[in-house]
Amino acid sequence: MTRRSWPAILERAAEIVRGYSTPVTLRQLFYRLVSDGTLPNTTSAYSTLSAQTAEARRAGTFPDLLDRTRTIHRRVTFDGADDARTWMAEIYRRDRTEGQPRSVYLGIEKAGLVEQLSEWFGDLGLPILALGGYSSQTYVKEIADDVSRAERPAVLLYAGDFDASGEDIGRDFVERCGCFVEVVRVALTEAQVGEYGLPENPGKTTDTRAEGFAARHGRLVQVELDALPPDVLHELFTEGIGRFFDVSTFNGVVEREQAERTELSEAAGDAR
Repeated sequence: MTRRSWPAILERAAEIVRGYSTPVTLRQLFYRLVSDGTLPNTTSAYSTLSAQTAEARRAGTFPDLLDRTRTIHRRVTFDGADDARTWMAEIYRRDRTEGQPRSVYLGIEKAGLVEQLSEWFGDLGLPILALGGYSSQTYVKEIADDVSRAERPAVLLYAGDFDASGEDIGRDFVERCGCFVEVVRVALTEAQVGEYGLPENPGKTTDTRAEGFAARHGRLVQVELDALPPDVLHELFTEGIGRFFDVSTFNGVVEREQAERTELSEAAGDAR
């Protein structure tokens, strides 16, 4: 690592971060740098990247990164009743999945990628499920209950790592939820690893699922979902959503929402 030009690496890293329309985690940045050959996939490279970007951020020469593990927790407050009415009118929205033939859930193994999914598809009102590894029974039950309340067939569009655990996390989640009539793995697949030239690392032989993975794919590897370019992940989810989401129904709900928001705004104005 001492032979590497960190000013050049940081310049490339900043270019990647600024290429996103949403905040980026350090992990995402690292695997993008691994994917394009800028850094090796080693623990020391990750640690050095963390230290170098932190120092550059303190100096004000590097864009901010996303930290999903820490935030400032504060209740919403208002300057008065009029302020509260205005806020309500601004944030008002209907359930934008109202009238859809299916409940479409967007599942992602990595919690760090929720920000991207929310930015891309939040306006559609589709629920986003961050698995973050094997899900607790509490979370599984919460999702199954949510599906039940909607009273319509549920579909899961899922993206996770291409490795023994990444495949099994999705399988375990779907089996324990028992509420999805169809599951589409939008990423990562073996074909996508080759198509997009994603970096492969040796899989963990200690993983209890390693033998089955190697039997299915002919080799034991680890490929991180974070290495996939954001525009590609966006396109893959967009294609999946297009199979199940009725745009005309959605547009009708948005029109009704806009009319009701106008009513709220006018009521807030009258109350002043």
